[in-house]
Amino acid sequence: MNWRRLRTLIRREILATFRDPFTMTILVTVPLAALLVFGFVLSTEVKGLRLGVVDAARSSASRRLIAELGAKGTFVPQPFNTRAALEAALVAGNISAAIVIPPDFDRDLRAAGVARERPQVQVIYDGGEATLAGNAEGFLRTLIANTSAAVLADDGVGAGRGIEVVTRALFNPTLDGTPFMVSGTFGFVLSFLTVLITAVSIVTEKITGTFEQLQVTPATSLEILLGKILPMGAVFALDVVLMVLVAGLVLHVWPRGSVVFFVLVSSFYVLVSLGLGLIISATSATAAEAVQKSVLFSIPLVQLSGFAFPIRSMPRFVQWIAEVFPATHYIRVSRAIYMRGEGPITLLPELALLLLFGILLVGYALRTIEARR
Repeated sequence: MNWRRLRTLIRREILATFRDPFTMTILVTVPLAALLVFGFVLSTEVKGLRLGVVDAARSSASRRLIAELGAKGTFVPQPFNTRAALEAALVAGNISAAIVIPPDFDRDLRAAGVARERPQVQVIYDGGEATLAGNAEGFLRTLIANTSAAVLADDGVGAGRGIEVVTRALFNPTLDGTPFMVSGTFGFVLSFLTVLITAVSIVTEKITGTFEQLQVTPATSLEILLGKILPMGAVFALDVVLMVLVAGLVLHVWPRGSVVFFVLVSSFYVLVSLGLGLIISATSATAAEAVQKSVLFSIPLVQLSGFAFPIRSMPRFVQWIAEVFPATHYIRVSRAIYMRGEGPITLLPELALLLLFGILLVGYALRTIEARR
């Protein structure tokens, strides 16, 4: 080995790296951004979660219990008049967990120190987000136990036997995390892989000159666009079908909703991601740059779209940022179909947003093709 030649090669690579602003930006900002996001944004800590409350007792003890649940900042209580309205809000995702206080709560609480059974409250949560649900249940049990002990002590009754917490998990009673990850994996694969393959393939065609040859043909920009995304979209639609079959046969996770509806929504989302891939290819000079941009895009996709970490536990301003990612809405739809069996009517707002993203991204991709003609 010639050490002088090796030093020359190392020096050449260092200088080449420093001359590339894009690479230097990625090398410096991505590790710092990942550190901050994982440390600050992505947390399984229960904080500021919306807690639905049905207080049938409307007593001093029940009001104190609700106030204590909200005082720590762990939950933000939201009152509901009926249990039906509470469960509807929980199914729609407007609240993260719920507590139902029975009418005789105050009387049973004060009799707990000397009599029969303990007073009960019911805690309901969405079992689909297994980690968040388990943490929320643990926090609620602890806070309710501490509050009941404080109420009894203030009344001079003594610690007694406290409050019995009866839990009920919707959609995923066993808190199995597999359905949550399976339904989210569709969003990751159809976002990252489609963008990466489309961007790299188009850039490669630009480098070899085949894309420019296509542009001088009589074909219109729309025809070129459709000719690029429809065949690849069909391949990824087949991938969706295969993933559904493998998830069902191997992992025993099948959609609770319509499989046909899920495949149709996923096929449309593939077109949205392909449009984004075309945009990345239009702004990339080399295949390596296209790969870097696609990987850079995947970081917020994994961290902020709800694929691996519940959006509900993120800070409020980060939740607003997550709403601008098409993947956020697709993963939300995927989990609603897979875990709750929802249909087109209840998912209409999310589907409308996906349609809007599709129009914007595909329209912009069409303009990039027209600009190169």
